[in-house]
Amino acid sequence: MRLILASSSSYRRSMLERFGLPFSCVSPDIDETPLADETPGQLALRLSMAKALAVSDAHPGAIVIGADQVANFDGRPIGKPGGFEAARSQLGQLSGRTVEFHSGLCVTNGQRTEVDNILTLCRFRQLTEVEIVNYLQREQPYDTAGSAKAEGIGITLMESMQSDDPTAIIGLPLIALARMLRGFGVNPLLEQS
Repeated sequence: MRLILASSSSYRRSMLERFGLPFSCVSPDIDETPLADETPGQLALRLSMAKALAVSDAHPGAIVIGADQVANFDGRPIGKPGGFEAARSQLGQLSGRTVEFHSGLCVTNGQRTEVDNILTLCRFRQLTEVEIVNYLQREQPYDTAGSAKAEGIGITLMESMQSDDPTAIIGLPLIALARMLRGFGVNPLLEQS
């Protein structure tokens, strides 16, 4: 069994390592531009599937995992800020508001493909400008949708979180992934690394 994570994300790689399974990472080369009238949930599913299928085509017989996360604020997708000013603006807009994070997940072996969208609702507390600036200087979450890393001090920006899978917010929903992998005959509790 060859297991491949279709990602260059260090966060997703770290999450998958929790399963103790041998795997490799292959960065998919896909266009991540949203389609016209595509909802954030549809975008997360399409991108996770496109990543998995692109890598699967190049690695026949492997079980490939694709994942993507899109934040939804007022019906529009929020991307990665890329820098301080964009992150500062994002967090200012999200202050005191609820954001939906759609974590798209796809597992394929080239013959069969399963997809899921795991929703996490994050309620940001009312943030001061000083808190936003200090947070951004400390954590520099410029490669994270919504400008907040829940796995770090970004958790202090939140008032509450709701999800069926607490790991989904970090970008790889492990409960859903374990279920999908078992459907492909891979059980992390029965496999040896």
